[in-house]
Amino acid sequence: MRIDHLSKFQDDPVSHLMDLENREVSVAALYDPDLYELEMERIFAKAWLLLGHDSEIPKVGDYVVRLMGEDQVIVARAADNQVHVSLNVCPHRAMHVCIADSGNTRVHKCIYHGWAFRPDGSFIGAPIEKEKMHGEIKSKEQLGLKQARVATLGGLVFATFNHDGPSLDDWLGEMKFYYEMLFCRTDNGLEVLGPPQRLTIDANWKTAGEQSACDGFHTLTLHGSLLEGGAMAGEENTEHESAPAMYGVNVSGNGHSLRCIPADTSWAMMAGKTHPGMTDDERLEMMPPPGITRELLPQVRRNLTAEQLHVFAKAPPVVGGMFPNVNILFVYAPLRDGTLGSALVLHSINPKGVDKFEWVTYFFTEKDASPEVKHMMRAAAAQLTGTSGIIEQDDSDTWPHMSEASRGFMGRTETLKYQAILGENRPADWPNKARVYSGFSKDDAQWNWWLAYHELMTSKA
Repeated sequence: MRIDHLSKFQDDPVSHLMDLENREVSVAALYDPDLYELEMERIFAKAWLLLGHDSEIPKVGDYVVRLMGEDQVIVARAADNQVHVSLNVCPHRAMHVCIADSGNTRVHKCIYHGWAFRPDGSFIGAPIEKEKMHGEIKSKEQLGLKQARVATLGGLVFATFNHDGPSLDDWLGEMKFYYEMLFCRTDNGLEVLGPPQRLTIDANWKTAGEQSACDGFHTLTLHGSLLEGGAMAGEENTEHESAPAMYGVNVSGNGHSLRCIPADTSWAMMAGKTHPGMTDDERLEMMPPPGITRELLPQVRRNLTAEQLHVFAKAPPVVGGMFPNVNILFVYAPLRDGTLGSALVLHSINPKGVDKFEWVTYFFTEKDASPEVKHMMRAAAAQLTGTSGIIEQDDSDTWPHMSEASRGFMGRTETLKYQAILGENRPADWPNKARVYSGFSKDDAQWNWWLAYHELMTSKA
């Protein structure tokens, strides 16, 4: 049974909002309640969504509660040691079964009428078993919590309610080649550094979502003070004057994207400079990618292919996102004592209404890093990102302004423009994976994000 109040959008939901020929999106797309409801159905009920990391729930019975769109789900490790994702809605009277953010339990019991469920979502029973308060119309096997499909990449937990849709591998496509360099590069992989931070921002989720698709240009103005103070890319002794981090290689596919930036052109604080005659190994020894110490390089060489190691050495992926709502920052980070550290950060952008989203921040480190390195990475991540971060204090100021502009009658007549086109341009020595845009970072990857949005919003499959 479905209650459909979106009939005005069913046949043609976004063509009046997107000018594909001129690469423009109506500002009205940032504030339309009916469009937002359709996004919950066609994007957030069908996309593969990041829910956390398996190191958050290491023991049987461990669980965390997360969001898939506006649906709460329970991410739990069950008796089979597998991660299960269950809709946090009791099939009896729609109460949230789990009302804590995290914990450990072998039985999730609804506080309303006592219906009980295992961590895998299966129904155990209701109080006073002999009275069969679950009735006899449906069997216990039919009364479990609704299940999502689950898949992992490097310990990251993804889920979707689209049981007939593409696999996670197909969803990521050739971009998986690059994500493996971030999430699957050491023997024991990543681990989270404590519970994620959560902050509600008064803005439409797409403002942060599309920025995550390789919008580097905003750093020159929005983050200008960080550039000047050396908290981001250095300016001195670079061939690209005041915009070194704008030059690199953007990669994009299926709406996902990453910016691959040569470390020695964008981070003047790093010791030493590479030169054309250096081997990949020599480059990696001089400038290990963010989060990797020289002690971990043997593991990196074991876990990555020769092509991946070449990208790692030439221009490692550092920032970008996963369509529709993940932001990635694996960046170098200057510390308060003047030394250079690094931060491994993922954000999930969870819609909570047409003009609100929850900005969730995960801090990561390699499991095999030393305690000293883990301490450094937590400090660097907190200084740059999340609720206290100097980078995201800038970002979180712009998104509400964009959403506020979209509420005005005249504001909605404007368009978001993605007309700075670099075009595909693959360096001769770059792997033949995904779409590649080498040079000054322009609008190509962000427009690909909107094309992925358009494809899902117009698909009825």
